[in-house]
Amino acid sequence: TGISNGIMGRPRNEIMKHMLSDNVALLTCRQQTSFNFQHVFIADKISERCAVSLQTGEVAYIFPLYLYPESNTFEENITPNLNPEIVKQIAEKISLTFTPEKEQNQETFAPIDILDYIYAVLHSPTYRERYKEFLKIDFPRVPYPENREKFWQLVKLGGELRTIHLLENPIVEQYITTYPIDGTNIVDKPQYIDGKVYINKEQYFDKVPETAWNFYIGGYQPAQKWLKDRKGRELSVDDILHYQKIIAALSETYRIMMIIKDLDL
Repeated sequence: TGISNGIMGRPRNEIMKHMLSDNVALLTCRQQTSFNFQHVFIADKISERCAVSLQTGEVAYIFPLYLYPESNTFEENITPNLNPEIVKQIAEKISLTFTPEKEQNQETFAPIDILDYIYAVLHSPTYRERYKEFLKIDFPRVPYPENREKFWQLVKLGGELRTIHLLENPIVEQYITTYPIDGTNIVDKPQYIDGKVYINKEQYFDKVPETAWNFYIGGYQPAQKWLKDRKGRELSVDDILHYQKIIAALSETYRIMMIIKDLDL
Protein backbone atom coordinates (compact mmCIF):
# COMPACT_ATOMS: atom_id res chain seq x y z
CA THR A 1 0.00 0.00 0.00
CA GLY A 2 2.95 2.33 0.52
CA ILE A 3 1.57 3.17 3.97
CA SER A 4 3.01 1.59 7.10
CA ASN A 5 0.42 -0.57 8.88
CA GLY A 6 -1.71 -0.52 5.74
CA ILE A 7 -2.97 -3.68 4.07
CA MET A 8 0.62 -4.86 4.06
CA GLY A 9 1.82 -4.12 7.57
CA ARG A 10 5.42 -3.33 6.69
CA PRO A 11 5.55 -2.45 2.99
CA ARG A 12 8.89 -2.69 1.20
CA ASN A 13 8.03 -0.76 -1.91
CA GLU A 14 11.63 -0.46 -3.07
CA ILE A 15 11.65 -4.24 -3.64
CA MET A 16 8.02 -5.29 -3.93
CA LYS A 17 7.23 -2.78 -6.70
CA HIS A 18 9.21 -5.03 -9.03
CA MET A 19 6.77 -7.86 -8.30
CA LEU A 20 3.66 -5.94 -9.32
CA SER A 21 4.32 -6.73 -12.98
CA ASP A 22 5.40 -9.90 -14.76
CA ASN A 23 8.35 -11.21 -12.77
CA VAL A 24 9.67 -14.08 -10.70
CA ALA A 25 11.78 -13.98 -7.54
CA LEU A 26 13.98 -16.22 -5.45
CA LEU A 27 13.10 -16.42 -1.75
CA THR A 28 15.65 -17.50 0.84
CA CYS A 29 16.90 -16.74 4.35
CA ARG A 30 20.13 -15.25 5.58
CA GLN A 31 20.48 -17.74 8.43
CA GLN A 32 18.85 -20.79 9.95
CA THR A 33 18.07 -20.95 13.63
CA SER A 34 16.11 -24.19 13.98
CA PHE A 35 16.59 -26.34 10.88
CA ASN A 36 19.28 -27.26 8.42
CA PHE A 37 19.06 -25.46 5.09
CA GLN A 38 15.85 -26.11 3.21
CA HIS A 39 14.95 -22.45 3.03
CA VAL A 40 14.41 -21.66 -0.60
CA PHE A 41 11.28 -21.05 -2.63
CA ILE A 42 10.03 -19.14 -5.66
CA ALA A 43 7.39 -16.43 -6.06
CA ASP A 44 5.73 -14.54 -8.88
CA LYS A 45 3.88 -12.07 -6.62
CA ILE A 46 4.68 -9.92 -3.59
CA SER A 47 5.63 -12.10 -0.63
CA GLU A 48 5.23 -11.99 3.12
CA ARG A 49 8.30 -12.02 5.39
CA CYS A 50 7.29 -15.40 6.85
CA ALA A 51 6.80 -17.01 3.44
CA VAL A 52 9.70 -19.40 4.03
CA SER A 53 9.66 -19.78 7.82
CA LEU A 54 7.97 -18.53 10.97
CA GLN A 55 11.08 -19.20 13.05
CA THR A 56 12.73 -16.23 14.71
CA GLY A 57 15.66 -15.04 12.61
CA GLU A 58 14.53 -16.88 9.47
CA VAL A 59 12.99 -13.92 7.69
CA ALA A 60 12.55 -14.38 3.95
CA TYR A 61 14.55 -12.14 1.61
CA ILE A 62 13.22 -11.69 -1.90
CA PHE A 63 15.43 -11.41 -4.98
CA PRO A 64 13.47 -10.36 -8.10
CA LEU A 65 14.86 -11.61 -11.40
CA TYR A 66 14.08 -8.35 -13.19
CA LEU A 67 14.05 -4.72 -12.05
CA TYR A 68 11.46 -2.31 -13.42
CA PRO A 69 12.27 1.38 -14.00
CA GLU A 70 10.92 4.07 -11.71
CA SER A 71 8.91 6.04 -14.27
CA ASN A 72 7.16 3.36 -16.30
CA THR A 73 6.71 -0.37 -16.72
CA PHE A 74 7.60 -0.75 -20.38
CA GLU A 75 9.04 -4.24 -20.67
CA GLU A 76 11.85 -3.12 -22.96
CA ASN A 77 13.23 -1.02 -20.10
CA ILE A 78 13.43 -3.76 -17.49
CA THR A 79 16.88 -4.93 -16.52
CA PRO A 80 18.11 -8.26 -15.14
CA ASN A 81 18.86 -8.10 -11.42
CA LEU A 82 22.27 -9.67 -11.96
CA ASN A 83 25.87 -8.59 -11.45
CA PRO A 84 27.27 -8.10 -15.00
CA GLU A 85 30.76 -9.14 -13.93
CA ILE A 86 29.54 -12.43 -12.50
CA VAL A 87 27.41 -13.05 -15.59
CA LYS A 88 30.51 -12.48 -17.71
CA GLN A 89 32.50 -14.99 -15.67
CA ILE A 90 29.75 -17.58 -16.02
CA ALA A 91 29.58 -17.00 -19.77
CA GLU A 92 33.33 -17.55 -20.06
CA LYS A 93 33.17 -20.63 -17.83
CA ILE A 94 30.53 -22.40 -19.93
CA SER A 95 31.39 -20.83 -23.31
CA LEU A 96 27.93 -19.40 -23.91
CA THR A 97 26.66 -15.93 -24.85
CA PHE A 98 24.42 -14.12 -22.38
CA THR A 99 21.19 -12.59 -23.69
CA PRO A 100 18.73 -10.42 -21.68
CA GLU A 101 15.80 -12.56 -22.84
CA LYS A 102 15.44 -16.28 -23.34
CA GLU A 103 16.20 -17.59 -26.82
CA GLN A 104 15.64 -21.06 -28.25
CA ASN A 105 19.34 -21.43 -28.78
CA GLN A 106 21.67 -23.72 -26.83
CA GLU A 107 24.57 -21.33 -27.54
CA THR A 108 23.01 -18.58 -25.43
CA PHE A 109 21.72 -18.35 -21.87
CA ALA A 110 19.38 -15.86 -20.22
CA PRO A 111 18.53 -14.54 -16.73
CA ILE A 112 15.88 -17.22 -16.21
CA ASP A 113 18.53 -19.88 -16.90
CA ILE A 114 20.73 -18.47 -14.13
CA LEU A 115 17.78 -18.46 -11.75
CA ASP A 116 16.90 -22.05 -12.63
CA TYR A 117 20.52 -23.13 -12.20
CA ILE A 118 20.62 -21.52 -8.74
CA TYR A 119 17.27 -23.05 -7.81
CA ALA A 120 18.50 -26.52 -8.74
CA VAL A 121 21.76 -26.13 -6.78
CA LEU A 122 19.91 -24.93 -3.68
CA HIS A 123 17.72 -28.04 -3.87
CA SER A 124 20.70 -30.36 -4.04
CA PRO A 125 20.82 -32.65 -0.96
CA THR A 126 24.58 -32.94 -1.49
CA TYR A 127 25.05 -29.14 -1.50
CA ARG A 128 22.85 -28.74 1.57
CA GLU A 129 24.77 -31.34 3.53
CA ARG A 130 28.24 -30.24 2.44
CA TYR A 131 27.72 -26.58 3.29
CA LYS A 132 25.18 -26.86 6.11
CA GLU A 133 27.36 -25.08 8.68
CA PHE A 134 28.00 -22.14 6.33
CA LEU A 135 24.33 -22.00 5.34
CA LYS A 136 23.36 -21.45 8.97
CA ILE A 137 25.18 -18.12 9.20
CA ASP A 138 24.87 -16.37 5.84
CA PHE A 139 23.11 -16.28 2.51
CA PRO A 140 23.74 -19.39 0.41
CA ARG A 141 26.72 -19.12 -1.90
CA VAL A 142 26.24 -20.85 -5.22
CA PRO A 143 29.21 -22.45 -7.01
CA TYR A 144 29.90 -21.54 -10.61
CA PRO A 145 28.77 -24.18 -13.12
CA GLU A 146 31.51 -26.71 -13.86
CA ASN A 147 30.79 -26.94 -17.57
CA ARG A 148 28.15 -26.37 -20.19
CA GLU A 149 26.66 -29.87 -19.98
CA LYS A 150 26.10 -29.81 -16.22
CA PHE A 151 24.83 -26.23 -16.44
CA TRP A 152 22.06 -27.20 -18.85
CA GLN A 153 21.21 -30.30 -16.81
CA LEU A 154 20.71 -28.19 -13.71
CA VAL A 155 18.86 -25.46 -15.61
CA LYS A 156 16.36 -28.04 -16.83
CA LEU A 157 15.83 -29.52 -13.38
CA GLY A 158 15.66 -26.10 -11.72
CA GLY A 159 13.13 -24.96 -14.31
CA GLU A 160 10.98 -27.98 -13.55
CA LEU A 161 11.13 -27.21 -9.83
CA ARG A 162 10.27 -23.55 -10.46
CA THR A 163 7.18 -24.31 -12.52
CA ILE A 164 6.10 -27.07 -10.15
CA HIS A 165 6.33 -24.76 -7.12
CA LEU A 166 4.36 -22.09 -8.93
CA LEU A 167 1.82 -24.83 -9.80
CA GLU A 168 2.30 -23.98 -13.49
CA ASN A 169 3.71 -27.35 -14.53
CA PRO A 170 1.08 -29.71 -16.02
CA ILE A 171 2.50 -32.55 -13.94
CA VAL A 172 0.87 -31.17 -10.78
CA GLU A 173 -2.53 -31.93 -12.34
CA GLN A 174 -1.57 -35.56 -12.87
CA TYR A 175 -2.97 -36.47 -9.49
CA ILE A 176 -1.34 -39.36 -7.68
CA THR A 177 -3.92 -39.28 -4.87
CA THR A 178 -7.64 -39.96 -4.62
CA TYR A 179 -10.42 -38.65 -2.37
CA PRO A 180 -12.80 -41.61 -2.34
CA ILE A 181 -15.29 -41.00 0.48
CA ASP A 182 -18.25 -38.59 0.42
CA GLY A 183 -19.03 -36.63 3.55
CA THR A 184 -19.01 -33.22 5.17
CA ASN A 185 -15.53 -32.30 3.85
CA ILE A 186 -14.90 -30.52 7.15
CA VAL A 187 -11.30 -30.56 8.36
CA ASP A 188 -11.13 -31.82 11.93
CA LYS A 189 -7.77 -33.27 12.98
CA PRO A 190 -5.53 -34.10 9.99
CA GLN A 191 -3.43 -37.22 10.47
CA TYR A 192 -1.41 -39.58 8.30
CA ILE A 193 -2.08 -43.32 8.56
CA ASP A 194 -0.75 -45.91 6.11
CA GLY A 195 -0.69 -43.68 3.04
CA LYS A 196 -3.98 -41.96 3.89
CA VAL A 197 -4.33 -38.34 5.04
CA TYR A 198 -7.49 -38.19 7.14
CA ILE A 199 -9.20 -34.81 7.39
CA ASN A 200 -11.85 -36.23 9.74
CA LYS A 201 -12.86 -39.68 11.04
CA GLU A 202 -14.38 -40.79 7.74
CA GLN A 203 -12.78 -38.85 4.88
CA TYR A 204 -9.24 -39.00 3.62
CA PHE A 205 -6.87 -38.46 0.71
CA ASP A 206 -5.54 -41.84 -0.35
CA LYS A 207 -2.17 -42.88 -1.83
CA VAL A 208 -0.25 -39.98 -0.30
CA PRO A 209 3.50 -40.71 -0.24
CA GLU A 210 5.02 -40.37 3.20
CA THR A 211 7.83 -38.30 1.68
CA ALA A 212 5.24 -35.74 0.55
CA TRP A 213 3.44 -35.70 3.91
CA ASN A 214 6.68 -35.07 5.82
CA PHE A 215 8.38 -32.85 3.24
CA TYR A 216 9.78 -29.54 4.51
CA ILE A 217 10.12 -26.24 2.69
CA GLY A 218 11.85 -23.86 5.04
CA GLY A 219 10.18 -24.16 8.42
CA TYR A 220 6.94 -25.57 7.04
CA GLN A 221 5.55 -28.96 6.12
CA PRO A 222 3.13 -27.79 3.39
CA ALA A 223 1.05 -30.99 3.19
CA GLN A 224 0.34 -30.73 6.92
CA LYS A 225 0.19 -26.98 7.38
CA TRP A 226 -2.30 -26.43 4.54
CA LEU A 227 -4.86 -28.67 6.24
CA LYS A 228 -4.15 -27.46 9.78
CA ASP A 229 -4.72 -23.87 8.64
CA ARG A 230 -8.20 -24.97 7.51
CA LYS A 231 -9.28 -26.76 10.66
CA GLY A 232 -13.03 -26.38 11.15
CA ARG A 233 -13.59 -25.35 7.53
CA GLU A 234 -15.41 -27.22 4.80
CA LEU A 235 -13.21 -28.00 1.82
CA SER A 236 -14.69 -27.01 -1.54
CA VAL A 237 -14.19 -29.03 -4.71
CA ASP A 238 -11.46 -26.55 -5.71
CA ASP A 239 -9.80 -26.97 -2.31
CA ILE A 240 -9.74 -30.76 -2.70
CA LEU A 241 -8.19 -30.50 -6.17
CA HIS A 242 -5.70 -27.91 -4.95
CA TYR A 243 -4.53 -30.17 -2.13
CA GLN A 244 -4.00 -32.97 -4.61
CA LYS A 245 -1.85 -30.57 -6.65
CA ILE A 246 0.20 -29.83 -3.53
CA ILE A 247 0.84 -33.53 -2.95
CA ALA A 248 1.82 -34.04 -6.59
CA ALA A 249 4.15 -31.01 -6.39
CA LEU A 250 5.84 -32.22 -3.21
CA SER A 251 6.26 -35.74 -4.57
CA GLU A 252 7.81 -34.41 -7.78
CA THR A 253 10.08 -32.08 -5.81
CA TYR A 254 11.47 -35.03 -3.87
CA ARG A 255 11.97 -37.04 -7.08
CA ILE A 256 13.83 -34.20 -8.81
CA MET A 257 15.99 -33.56 -5.76
CA MET A 258 17.14 -37.18 -5.90
CA ILE A 259 18.11 -36.69 -9.57
CA ILE A 260 20.07 -33.55 -8.66
CA LYS A 261 21.78 -35.48 -5.87
CA ASP A 262 23.01 -38.04 -8.42
CA LEU A 263 24.69 -35.27 -10.44
CA ASP A 264 27.34 -35.07 -7.71
CA LEU A 265 27.70 -31.30 -7.31
